[in-house]
Amino acid sequence: MQTIRAAVCHEFNAPLIIENVRLAAPKSGEIEVTLDAVAICHSDISYAQGAWGGTLPAVYGHEAAGRITALGDATSKFAIGDDVVVTLIRACGTCPSCATGKPTICETPYNGDHGPLETTDGGVLHQAMACGAFAEKVVVDQSQIVKIPSDMGKDVASLLSCGVITGVGAVVNAAGLRAGQDVVVIGAGGVGLNAIQGARIAGARRIVAVDMSNEKLDIAREFGATDGILATDPRPWRKLRKMIGRGADAVIVTVGAVSAYNDAPSYLAYGGKVVMAGMPASGEFAQFQPVNVASIGQSMIGTKMGDTVISRDIPWMIDLYQQGRLKLDELISGRWPLDQINEAIADTKTGAARRNVIIF
Repeated sequence: MQTIRAAVCHEFNAPLIIENVRLAAPKSGEIEVTLDAVAICHSDISYAQGAWGGTLPAVYGHEAAGRITALGDATSKFAIGDDVVVTLIRACGTCPSCATGKPTICETPYNGDHGPLETTDGGVLHQAMACGAFAEKVVVDQSQIVKIPSDMGKDVASLLSCGVITGVGAVVNAAGLRAGQDVVVIGAGGVGLNAIQGARIAGARRIVAVDMSNEKLDIAREFGATDGILATDPRPWRKLRKMIGRGADAVIVTVGAVSAYNDAPSYLAYGGKVVMAGMPASGEFAQFQPVNVASIGQSMIGTKMGDTVISRDIPWMIDLYQQGRLKLDELISGRWPLDQINEAIADTKTGAARRNVIIF
């Protein structure tokens, strides 16, 4: 095993500690990637705060890009030196979900306690989200990576691993938005801005951002929102109907706030759907009136990672970026070294950052 540096969580709601850890060589079907960049996602922060439980110590991080530096057996589609993005979407390819085109909800379990990471004294070190990318290197299943152009910045490419595919995919894949339809996006953070981009690319008529801050609504307009509504307004869905003449065909909830889920159905038109992308803490509950959903043909659906098929969706998103139709550079708020990851996390928690990226 080799020794690498990583940011390790030893205690929920405590600073991460930069220390040496051990990384095993890739086994059959696995690939080692030396990372150039990893973005900080709110999911990493939620895990580190204990919102969803899990084993400690752990290495979080799942939105990464780098180059392949070692291959296990049966990985002929890749070569050492390939530039790639690394995702948390580990798919067996044969379970009922994978076989029907839903690799984001693969039913084959993976236990990160038995992954490639361990402490320097040989103890258990949890590879969170099958990635553990707050580290200089990762060893992941080959299903989790996609090749990228060699001239694409790794800081920009890392965003494709989660925030971009989740936001764009929530609109294009999960909502199945058609040109001319109207969309509400609740939350104008990293995922929300990409949902707004997805709606713009899909040809939405009106794209209405809902957020707590006028500053973030202004940013949302830069990414394609046609209108903005403050979530703090009394009954903001009434403002939506006055603004566009009806409810929305799709409401994309991109924040993990129960209050957002309570409000979401109120924005819907007849036959509309709420797409649930944001993830509240375990044990929290939202409320809605089923009679309203049933009587006017509405629906509520969950989506993990935008129902993305990475080998299909990431390449076309890269093409859109190269055409100038998908904004990625503009999503990066700051670039930080690994030694300053706690400062980067604190900055992300303020809500002002779009995406902070750790650069190795």
